[in-house]
Amino acid sequence: MTTEVWFLTGVYIANEKDGLRVNNKIRVPEVTVIDDTGTNLGAIPTGQAIDMAASRGLDLVEVAPMAKPPVCRFIDYGKFKYRKNKKAHEAKKNQKIIRLKEVKITPRTSEHDYQFKLNHIKRFIGEGNKAKVTVFFKGRQIDHKELGMVMLERYLEDTKDIVTVSQPPKLEGRTLSMILEPKGKGPKTASGVPHEDGHGDDADDVMSEVDELMTGGNESAEDKD
Repeated sequence: MTTEVWFLTGVYIANEKDGLRVNNKIRVPEVTVIDDTGTNLGAIPTGQAIDMAASRGLDLVEVAPMAKPPVCRFIDYGKFKYRKNKKAHEAKKNQKIIRLKEVKITPRTSEHDYQFKLNHIKRFIGEGNKAKVTVFFKGRQIDHKELGMVMLERYLEDTKDIVTVSQPPKLEGRTLSMILEPKGKGPKTASGVPHEDGHGDDADDVMSEVDELMTGGNESAEDKD
């Protein structure tokens, strides 16, 4: 993601594509301020808060826009962005790529071939990948689609301890297929219910991220400059 940056009379300004409002991009008249030591300074006029941050060589960053008034922190925004981008780069470098592997069968697949393909599915799942099981109907076999469903149900039964269904059986032309994935790999959702202070889970995540990036971990040479 490209971040556009301007420098105006010594004040750092980041546009809102960045996801956080900084300094003069904070347009509310008053904010609750937490300084660089973690002290809550209470509600302060926004212009005054920006000047206070600048006097410490820092930026005013809005971390809880839904609070009343919004909560802002004094941080070195340039250093924060550097560390955030570095962390994202390292996470991307270390992330596991999930592949979709396919096994192909027919409604008349022999027991030997069935077990051979079953072992393939277990290996794919064990490696953290997804497995697509596809039944091909040849000739008049298409008139007996239920035989294909029996095959898929048997594979699901024989792998039920290690898989969940990512895509239920789906008929497309002369093929019937389903997609299996390792158990515990499904999407997780968060409630996002606001707290009584109006911050909400997202705001807590931002503030935790600021704390982690600005106070934790080993600093690089660029950080210390």
